[in-house]
Order: sequence, then C-alpha cells, then structure tokens
Amino acid sequence: MEYREYGHWASDGREYVITDRKTPRHWYNYYFNDSYNAFASQVGFGEGFAQDGTGRRVKSVMDRCAYICDKEQGSFHTAVGLPMRESFDFYECRHGLGYSVIVCEKNGIRSEYTVFVPAEGMREIWTVKVTNLRTTPAKLTVVGYAATDCDGAYTPQGYNSCAADLDSESGAVCAKVASAFGGKKKHFEYDYMLASERCVAYDTRRSAFIGTYGSKECPDALVDGCGCKNSATCTEKICFALELDCALDAGESKTVAFTTGHAASMENIKSLADSFTAASAASELAGVISARAAESEGVSIETPDKNLNLAFNSFYKYATNMGSRWARVRHNGYRDMASDTECLAAFNPALAWERFKRILTYQYSTGYCPRTFIDGKIKPNNFSDCAVWITFTAYSIVNELGDPSLLDEEVLFNDGTSATVFEHLRRAVEYLYNFQGLHGLIKIWGGDWNDGMNLAGLKEQGVSVWLTIAWVRANKQFIELCRLTGKTEYIEAHEKMGAYMAEKIEKYGWDGEYYITAINDKGEKIGSKESRGGNMYLNPQLWAVFADLAPKEKLDALMKTVDEKLETPLGALVNNPGYDEFDDCVGNMTCQPKGTLINQAVYLHPMAWKLAVEGIMKRPEKVEQTLKQILPWDREFAPTVGEPYILFNFYYGPESGYRYGTPGQSWRTATTQWVTKALINFVFGLKPTVSGLTVDPCLPVSWQSCRVTKTFRGCTYNIEYVRSDKEKGIEVDGNPVDGNLLPIKAGKTVKVKVLC
Repeated sequence: MEYREYGHWASDGREYVITDRKTPRHWYNYYFNDSYNAFASQVGFGEGFAQDGTGRRVKSVMDRCAYICDKEQGSFHTAVGLPMRESFDFYECRHGLGYSVIVCEKNGIRSEYTVFVPAEGMREIWTVKVTNLRTTPAKLTVVGYAATDCDGAYTPQGYNSCAADLDSESGAVCAKVASAFGGKKKHFEYDYMLASERCVAYDTRRSAFIGTYGSKECPDALVDGCGCKNSATCTEKICFALELDCALDAGESKTVAFTTGHAASMENIKSLADSFTAASAASELAGVISARAAESEGVSIETPDKNLNLAFNSFYKYATNMGSRWARVRHNGYRDMASDTECLAAFNPALAWERFKRILTYQYSTGYCPRTFIDGKIKPNNFSDCAVWITFTAYSIVNELGDPSLLDEEVLFNDGTSATVFEHLRRAVEYLYNFQGLHGLIKIWGGDWNDGMNLAGLKEQGVSVWLTIAWVRANKQFIELCRLTGKTEYIEAHEKMGAYMAEKIEKYGWDGEYYITAINDKGEKIGSKESRGGNMYLNPQLWAVFADLAPKEKLDALMKTVDEKLETPLGALVNNPGYDEFDDCVGNMTCQPKGTLINQAVYLHPMAWKLAVEGIMKRPEKVEQTLKQILPWDREFAPTVGEPYILFNFYYGPESGYRYGTPGQSWRTATTQWVTKALINFVFGLKPTVSGLTVDPCLPVSWQSCRVTKTFRGCTYNIEYVRSDKEKGIEVDGNPVDGNLLPIKAGKTVKVKVLC
C-alpha cells in the first residue's frame, strides 16, 4: 500500500499540522472536561455531548460549522475547508492538546476557526478570527452553526416535539428540552448557542437554515440569501445558527466567539451571556492549553525515533488522560476507565488517584464491578472481569506515590454505603475468587476482556482461563498491599487462594504448549487444539507472564510458541485461525469477518501488552519488532490511512483482503494508553516501588542511546541510557550505585546514567 504524508509535526512538537484536507478518512482530535466531551476532524466534523454522574447524555452537537458570508458579493464559504470539491487558496488544520485550529484563505479572506472544551461547564467553544487580506473593505458576516440531537434524532415520518427560538434577553438561540438529565424525573432543561456579541440574524429550524434538500456544505439560507432567516421551531428538527456582523477594512482582523452546550436553566444561560466575550474565550483556551500540558509533564522521552518522541510527548499522554476520565467515550466502560487510570499513574499518579476514587463509587458493595454506567443506570451487562482491574490500578498508584495509607481513605459504593479503598479491593478480589464455575475456575458469564466471547458462559458454568490468570496477578498484588499496609491477617488465606487457582489453571487451562482462553457452558475448550476455530489466543499467554504463573523456562517456551503460531509480519494475531462461521457457544466475535477486530486481526491493545511482556522477558529484538508493528508510521509493518499522531484498536489481518494492514478506529481504544505505560515501565524499565524508583530496562536492540525525564515524588530524574557491550550498571550524579534503586531527592534534579 502506498503511504502518503498529509501533514507534519509543528516545529515545537506541540501540534500536528494537517496540510491536505482530503485525508483518507476524518483525522480526529478530542476535547473534554469532567461533564462534556467533544471531537472534531480536520474539516470540523464531529460531535459534542454533556453527561451527568450516572451517564445520562444530551447530544448537544451532532456536527458543527462556521461560514464567512460576503454580503456585497452574495457569496459564502466555510471556515473549515469544506466542501472538498471547492479549492481554497490556503488550508491547514492544527490539532493540539485540547483544541484544534483550522485556517483557511479564500477570496481574499483569511479565517482561523478554533474549537475546544473549556475547563468547566457542559459546553464547547469556537472562536473565528477573520482577516481581510483585500485592498478594499469587505462587508462580511460570520455564521456559527451546530446540528443538534438535544431534541432527539430526526426520523422521517416521525416527530420532534421540542421548541426553540431566540431569547432576546441573553441573545442566545435556545431549545427547551424535556429530560431526566441530572435526576430521575423528567424536567425541562435547555440547549443553546450563544455568541460573543448580539446576532444580526439567527435560525433554530433546520428546514429553514439547511433546507429540505440542502446540506451543511450548501445550506439553503446562505445559498438563497447569504444569511440566516430568523426562524423559530415548533415540533420540527432543531438546529442552532447565529449570524454576527464582521465588516472589515482592508487589512483589518476581528475575532468572534460562539459557545454551545447544555444548561439547567435559562438563568444559567443569561449569566453566561453577561461574561462571554471573544477575550474571555481566548482566556479559557489559554487555561485549557496550560492545564493539559501540566497534566502530562510527569514523563518525557528522547529516542532515536523522532516520530515516537513527538507522539508520546504529546498525544499519547493526552489520550491516556482522556481515557482515564471518559473510557471509550461511547459509553463509560468500567474496566476501560480503571485500566486507563493505571496507565495514567505512570506519569500523573496524583490525578490518577482522584480519578480512581471516582471509579470505585460505581462498584457494588459485594465487590462486583459493572461493565458500564450509561443512560442513568449502572449496567452489569453480565461481564465477569471488571473487578480484576481495580487492584492493578490501586497497586500502580500506591507504588508511584509511595503512600500505602491512601488505601485507608473512605470511598462510597454505588448503594451509598462506604468502606476504605483497601476494603473495596479485598471485596473485588474475593468476589472473583468465589465466582467459580467449571473446575473451580472463574466464570466467564457474558464475557471477560474479550467482549465478543459473550455467549460462552451465560448458563454460569463456562469459565475464563484468561481471567483466572489475571486474578492470580491481582491476588499477588493484593497480598503485597496487605504487607505494605500492615493488614497481614489476610495474607495466609489469600496465599492459599492463589495456590488453589494456579493449580486449577495448570490442570485445566494448559493445552500442552500454551494456555487455552476459556471453557464454555458445555465444557468445550476455547482456544485449544481441540477447538472448532480460534485454536490459540494471544491474551492468556501474555498474562501468564504478567502473573509470573510458571518458571521462566516455561514462560520462555511459551513466548516462542507465540512467535511460531501467532506472529505475522504485521504483528501477533489476537487468535489463530479465525472463525469461519457463527458459534453460539463462543459469541459475537465469530460473526466478524476473518482478519478483523477480535477475529484473527492484529488487535493492538494486546500488542501493547505484548510490548510490556517482551520487556519483562528481556527480548530486545522482540521489543523492537513489536513496537514497530504497533506504530503507524513504519512503512514495513503498518501502512495506514489513519492519524499518525495517535494509535488504533487493530490492524486488519492477512485474511481481510483489500483492507490488510489498514487501521481500525483511533482514540477509542486502550492501545495508546498501554503503549505509554509499557514504554515507561517495561521498555525504559522505570518501575515504581514504595521504596523508590527502580531501573530495569529492555530497550529495542537498535537503540544505542536514549533519554527519559521523569518526575517521581518531587524528584526529577534525567536518565540517559547507553548501550554497552562491556560495562553494566547505574551512575547517579556521576557515582556508581549498587543495585537499581534510585535515591529520592525531593525538589532536586538527579542525573542518572544507565549502562545496559
């Protein structure tokens, strides 16, 4: 496949600059705070929604655009580079951490359209700076437009039952919407668009602005009259549009701003209107840029791979931050938030701890953890694995911060009762131990990490070997936390539990050369030589290493089996061979075409785990190979049509035909988060313990040197790694040290040299 560049990194590395509008698909950026999430592509396409504490959502923005209207010429063009069939004199999109800027020039007019989500509030902000490059004055207006589903999706021959109009007091266009948002009973709230100055015209009715047969690229209101029509809405589909005056002398510039979102009352909108200006919007943007940079300061890298440095030092950490708060965005996945928060701890453990305590509040007092919370409900969805992730997260954060007393903090369960964080962990570990099915292994129920294995255990007999292995790891970490907190009364019982489960795994989960992944309700093995398809799965093998489940010799042989049976030039397959037909004793993954998603594709979340495992097993050649296979810019392994500044959920495998090697979705995956953690903890080998930071690297074999800067408990470590065939060891401030534990000098910068 031909690889083409559509942009480049900015010289300061803080933005990715897209210079060709017509990327193979939309290249997205995301923006968020604790109550609002939005995304936009290089041509402004995207969505935004508000969310309350139990996952009720209002789809405030389903698409957005801004238009520059020339009243004298009777023409208009967009400020986002659309439509593709039209040419622009200049275009670029700059995606940054928490914002995007689209710059266009057309007909002697330059526009800079910026979109972001402020630090607080259920809204997003757009600013449009317009510059007249002509030698004569220009009588212009700027129109901000948002499609919305606050009134529900449009359905042909259906009804939209809300009303919308201009509020003369605030100057906002507002929709009055009946909603249960923020509570259990329906009540009226408002979605709105507000501008930095009073509008000269507006629209709230989609059929008036867009038209019955129009489109966002050619709205009827602008085609017919080069401006809005002042339309109210009564039980028709709502939109929001505000037209602002922007008459400019030659060479003059003006900035206007729009904000759109959800409000509990008209009073909230009126209060915002009193303070919202182009200057206040600029101030809010500056605050977001500063905050997002500060949240990612904990680690930076410098390796021979310049693209990796740029992506890691910006978007990889930013995506980890967002995932910790918003999981996969489409829903609030419990395991997703917990696991992403574990990854966040590698560079911002203080923020991770606050996020983690929030996650715990959705846990049941039994110890069980749900799959998600959405639409005002906490939803178990019959998933069995979610509880295992909270121990991993707590263990990582406690070791980063070096403070086991954190586990004594009280946190609510979802029924309103409370317990210490330690008790949350204990109940989670013991819940899973007691959730036994066939052969005493942990039940798979409606799925473990593999969402598509949703039919394997609904009769509550089927079991997950992978989850039982993961539980062994969690139980070991729990025992260590018991020692650190002095709660030694639990250790003996949990050591016996761990020995029991390890014995069961070896007896019923070992297939002669590798571990199976599950056993279904009928007692049939999944991921075995005996299976009808999917004879081997990647995850159980990787997690056997994470759990230190067997002697090193056995684990070495196990990883060689992975090389033999799952490795392809593109990467390790998530399972092999793929399923050819639906298996109602496995689940929906068997409906997926071979070579896609979790049916014989190169699924990159497990590949990120594999990167960590290769580091643990000290296989530098495989560390290098696995990293190259994951990263999107390597031509040999992964030609791509997706964003080069972020990672994907999978690459289409050899069985997928013309899609081979192309990526699945971006952003909404744990790949980026786990690559971030794997690099810090297992490749650079910076492993936190309560005693301090240890260094145990396994660098890619071709890296002769690299550097990492990490802040750890107030001490800044500048670490230089140098490959050496002769000397091995660690120097701190020029002096050799015994072992690999670094001294902590709070408030100081420590120079570390690692000969490896």
